[in-house]
Amino acid sequence: MQNLLPLEALAPLASAARPDVTAAITRGAARLFVDLGLAPLAEFRLPNGRRADLAGLDAKGRLTIAEVKSCQADFESDGKWEDYLGYCDEFYFAVSNEFPHSLLPPGEGLIVADAFGGAILRAGRDRPMAAARRKSIMLRFARQAAARAASLGARFDG
Repeated sequence: MQNLLPLEALAPLASAARPDVTAAITRGAARLFVDLGLAPLAEFRLPNGRRADLAGLDAKGRLTIAEVKSCQADFESDGKWEDYLGYCDEFYFAVSNEFPHSLLPPGEGLIVADAFGGAILRAGRDRPMAAARRKSIMLRFARQAAARAASLGARFDG
């Protein structure tokens, strides 16, 4: 399947500490999402003001979020990942193969990715959203994706 997210397009989304690694992991995780039938959207703004590194919406309206971590310091300095859990049906950490996997919470999903693709090493826990929240999140996802497609992403967060 053709990749819709070239590495260069993800560069502005990358972590300041390791932008090349972050961009590669994000690209590979996005390719995995596409292979799994999810429509990926990088930097998805949630209603609580947080930005998920990568979100994927499936044909049934289920949302999967992947939090990209480029290194141990990136993981240890960022405690906001739990703020995403109420806004997705499945949650994953997406890391490189070199990342120390034992640092990650064992109850959460794990994706290992590089610039060319990814693999799920541990399935994410199923946490179905309530119907009203699902509708709200799906509309938010659609509007952000449409705004980006029209090159208005910087002016629209809702």
